[in-house]
Amino acid sequence: MPEATDYEVGGRTVSLWHATADSIPAAAAAGQPLTAPGAGELDVCVVGAGIAGLTSAYLLAKAGKRVVVLDQHGIGTGETGRTSAHLASILDDRFKHVNRMHGADQARLLHESHAVAIDLIEKITRDERIDCDFARVPAFLFLGADQAASELGEEYDAAVAAGVGGMSRVDAVPGLGSVPAIRFESQAQFHPLKYLHGLARSLDRLGVAIVSGRRVVDMNGDGPVTVRTADGVTFTAGAGIAATNVPAPINNWPGIYTKQAAYRTYVVGLELGAAMLGEALYWDMEDPYHYVRLVMTHGSPVVLVGGEDHRTGQDHGTDPASRLDRLEQWARRWIPGIGRRVSQWSGQVNEPDDGVAFIGRVPTRDHGGCYVVSGDSGMGLTHGTLGAIIVADLIQGKHNLWADIYDPGRKATAAVRQFVRENLAAAAQLKDYLLPGDVSSIDRIAPDEGAVIRRGLHRVAVYRAPDGQVHECSAVCPHLKCVVHWNSLEKTWDCPCHGSRFDPHGNVLMGPAVDPLGSSERSVETY
Repeated sequence: MPEATDYEVGGRTVSLWHATADSIPAAAAAGQPLTAPGAGELDVCVVGAGIAGLTSAYLLAKAGKRVVVLDQHGIGTGETGRTSAHLASILDDRFKHVNRMHGADQARLLHESHAVAIDLIEKITRDERIDCDFARVPAFLFLGADQAASELGEEYDAAVAAGVGGMSRVDAVPGLGSVPAIRFESQAQFHPLKYLHGLARSLDRLGVAIVSGRRVVDMNGDGPVTVRTADGVTFTAGAGIAATNVPAPINNWPGIYTKQAAYRTYVVGLELGAAMLGEALYWDMEDPYHYVRLVMTHGSPVVLVGGEDHRTGQDHGTDPASRLDRLEQWARRWIPGIGRRVSQWSGQVNEPDDGVAFIGRVPTRDHGGCYVVSGDSGMGLTHGTLGAIIVADLIQGKHNLWADIYDPGRKATAAVRQFVRENLAAAAQLKDYLLPGDVSSIDRIAPDEGAVIRRGLHRVAVYRAPDGQVHECSAVCPHLKCVVHWNSLEKTWDCPCHGSRFDPHGNVLMGPAVDPLGSSERSVETY
């Protein structure tokens, strides 16, 4: 089975960040030979070279810990490079909802943790002299179409109750015109990959190796922790951190996947003419909401517009490209001076049932030395940064004010209804075993497209390459045996139950699955 190429790492679209980033630091670029260090040489093994993993490694290395970072594909090849790069302390799930579920006191701490994360990014940028276009900007939360002004008032009151300062009610938004909104100060934006590459250079100076090109399939232990790669190399360290969006290396912890749901989200980059949008972050209050920010590329303004979220693998036959078209149409209604589309991509976020990420020590037997940062809830850059603060403190035995709130072992009793709803949505995907295939014949699959076909009792994932060659593998996800769906935008197989993703040949791109799709002859499951 061929290995995934760099082009296929996150899908076939290329984010604006990947298109405009500086080169990956040479020390971390491509697969230096992976050898396990001797006993006692490692304090911490970090899996994942995104913002959570590299920030964790940085904080721990600065504290004198001996750290190594492992990543299957390389720096920023996961979801950090596929965001819109908002740096916000304004909670994605809205303060009204968070206050009702957790209380205003906890909402205050949640907001504070994201604000401190922005402060840390700013400090690292300054201390390490990272040129990543970091800037403090205001943010505007505005009413969507046909929404009552009372909804904005309720959110403002909830933010006040949660202790959010530096905000005001306004009747107009720069670049959008007369629309009621809440203005929040002290938010920020940056170029996420330039930031990661700067962090990687700092880690190299601190003696931290970033090793790419090997896939981690298991992390286990109560101290020491063992981390095993797919080709059989084992690392031993005092602690292990799974900073991989979902904690796939800890593959015998099923509870985490029932408490969060994977969603696809979409972004288009559009040229902006003379009617300049302000340097700010923007969100509307629709469901799913839209998010907007401005980027300067080679001196020219590009507006990024995101949204159109849906459960991964559950788009019900909708062409993903049409979601990009709807984002562009939305932008043209709201923002004067929109020009041509210059960039488009999609990403994946994980929504915890209670709206709060899972950060801290793994609460299962034999994992006392393992830590996770997961459940980004659409705020992955600040969640990844504050997650690094928490796990670095816990590994060093320090008290952390936010650790209990984000504890992965917490019982989210206030979110029982959401827990049931999301898990019923996952279980409902087992109906795919009873349905006919996407097409009746391989001949109906166009070049560079895929489809699930039914061959007797077998479900077969079939991909036809651009040269016409056909590749087959099992359509059964090895995680919990749901049938994968073809993603025609990113050219991936996506699992509709828990969000695992595979390249056209069945190689794992994103967990919770740790194994590739099997052969087409082993695609029968019995229930």
